[in-house]
Amino acid sequence: MSAQAAAPYPLTFSVDYPDRDLNRVTTGFRLILAIPLLLLLALFGLGRPGFGGHPLGGVSLLLFLPVVALLVLRHKYPRWWFDFNVMLLRLETRITSYLFLLRDEYPSVDGEQAVHIDVMYPDAPNELNRWLPLVKWFLAIPHFIVLFFLDIAAVVVVVIAWFAILFTGRYPRGMFDFVVGVMRWSLRVTAYAFLLVTDRYPPFSLAS
Repeated sequence: MSAQAAAPYPLTFSVDYPDRDLNRVTTGFRLILAIPLLLLLALFGLGRPGFGGHPLGGVSLLLFLPVVALLVLRHKYPRWWFDFNVMLLRLETRITSYLFLLRDEYPSVDGEQAVHIDVMYPDAPNELNRWLPLVKWFLAIPHFIVLFFLDIAAVVVVVIAWFAILFTGRYPRGMFDFVVGVMRWSLRVTAYAFLLVTDRYPPFSLAS
């Protein structure tokens, strides 16, 4: 096995499982409570139309196109731009996790809380091909197709989990892990095709 194959993917994602009774009231009205958060994302041109975090909806063109230009023309990925993009991705993912009932704490605009995303800062001249950003979205099409069907399955799972929380106060662990896995898969595709932080092709896997 090669060192690259053994190394973790440059984006890692996890959500702490709430091993306690969740708030039934906030769960029941989650869509209404999330409206201000969705409006905040809209200000940045962000939003995930697919349940599991479809990459095409998760990254604003205002954040994506400048990185393409910088990599192709200058072969650089400025650290401040990387940090800004990652902070927005973390905010969006905390909101997504709240909306999908994975946690019931209202999302913080800056704190990590129980939703963990780590992204490795790339050494652009040595680790990133300057021309790949032009075609990564095309190379990721097989992932988009698979994620479309995973999104449908995840919608069904969250609806079932919503009823489970209302009646039992708990998010069934298997359902929780599946939803987190779909989000993890999608975030890796986002890191590859739109954040452009790695040239390593995302694995077809829900696992961490």
